[in-house]
Amino acid sequence: MHRPPPRVVVVTRKTEYELLLEHHSTRGQAEFFLGSRELSIDAVDRRHRQLEIARAQVAQQVPAEWRRNFVLREDLAQFLFEPEDVVVVVGQDGLVANVAKYLDRQPVIGVNPAREEYEGILVPHPSAAVADLLRDVVHDKASYCARTMVEARSGDGQCLRALNEIFIGHRTHQSARYRIRFGEIEERQSSSGLIVTTGTGATGWARSINLGRTEPLDLPAPEERRLGFFVREAFPATGLDCNLTQGSLLDGQPLCVTSELERDGIAFGDGIESDPIALGWGEQIQIFPSDQTLQMVV
Repeated sequence: MHRPPPRVVVVTRKTEYELLLEHHSTRGQAEFFLGSRELSIDAVDRRHRQLEIARAQVAQQVPAEWRRNFVLREDLAQFLFEPEDVVVVVGQDGLVANVAKYLDRQPVIGVNPAREEYEGILVPHPSAAVADLLRDVVHDKASYCARTMVEARSGDGQCLRALNEIFIGHRTHQSARYRIRFGEIEERQSSSGLIVTTGTGATGWARSINLGRTEPLDLPAPEERRLGFFVREAFPATGLDCNLTQGSLLDGQPLCVTSELERDGIAFGDGIESDPIALGWGEQIQIFPSDQTLQMVV
């Protein structure tokens, strides 16, 4: 049976420069807008050009006989990934987290277009390395880091996965009331929400929360099948507790949250509030380490 050539899916996002042009129509008007606020378009233009160069270099390194697609971040929810795809993410680290929830073990090559701008934890490769990395993936010679993801499931069967963390609470991050159960402990709480983090997310939002704790949590490593959770600003009051405010989740040990919000209760992953699970009164969600991992090419 004839096998189709491999397909490379290149994922990017619109640059600040492109977004400025969409809003202001011309470079001159965008430059005037920034100048009126004592800002320069030069840095924005430089980052745009760096990304354009990196995208062009990646495209040139895909073999001519291979299939290819280019997808913007805002179109990911409508794009259908194929099981044999090789995904190349060109941009900042957060773009890898944005695409991770739509994948099912497809290999991901992260390309950093501007090393002086982006840390590169999830986009460690220069664009010039893509040809060799694609060849290694296709010939089963690539090395991988299987990064643990966090998964949430609601009582009606909805599923949400994230690479960094999942937030549960009120849509506007104001006080939310809920019941939280972890092992044999259950409490009724009011807080500004809680997050459940992976080892990848432990370098971001979770790290900033953990730094403010009297007794910091031992956060997981990226490949460790363990999660950490934090309750944000639990409020002590009549009928409410604030003892269960952090902990570690292992395989087979879910965190259960039951909403007591009439409306606007949500769970969302990696900052994508536009793609949530809605949580009304009495609706329960369970969060645990996902069986799905992100296959990062290293």
